[in-house]
Amino acid sequence: MPVNSPSSTPVHKPPAGLRTIAGYEAAKGAIVLLAGLGLLGLIHHDVQEAGEELVSHFHLSPSAHYPRIFLELTAKVTDGWIWGLALGSLLYASLRFAEAYGLWHGKAWAEWLAAISGAIYVPFEIVELLRKVTALRTASLLVNLIVVAYMLLLLWRRPRNETGASPETYQR
Repeated sequence: MPVNSPSSTPVHKPPAGLRTIAGYEAAKGAIVLLAGLGLLGLIHHDVQEAGEELVSHFHLSPSAHYPRIFLELTAKVTDGWIWGLALGSLLYASLRFAEAYGLWHGKAWAEWLAAISGAIYVPFEIVELLRKVTALRTASLLVNLIVVAYMLLLLWRRPRNETGASPETYQR
């Protein structure tokens, strides 16, 4: 009986759902990374003036509730605060990219990370939905619940001693 070498073992791709979620996580990471890089462009600039121009550009009333809060916040921004936000966005994006990589390759640790990080948001989304029901809030909660449930289903189907993806995990 011949022994199969690792190179002769067929490679099994994770299910399309897992790869879809990986793409979604990578997109979230890219958006946050771009936002953080954009913040760096505000260093050594008058952030309050930029905020006032933004409010004016969108024809918002500076005395309205949310534009006023936004303008008050821009008045307090320092270069150190911008650097901190940019660093935070880099860390968050790195986590999302690592999660996306792991999900794309069917790694159990990434499925756990996706399930836990998705579940953390559920209580906050429920509170926001209880404050005011909107289509966006409802969709956000439903998508998050589906992702968490899907990750838990995949983890439940894994053999107990498994630390990474195996062909048995993704067979139909």
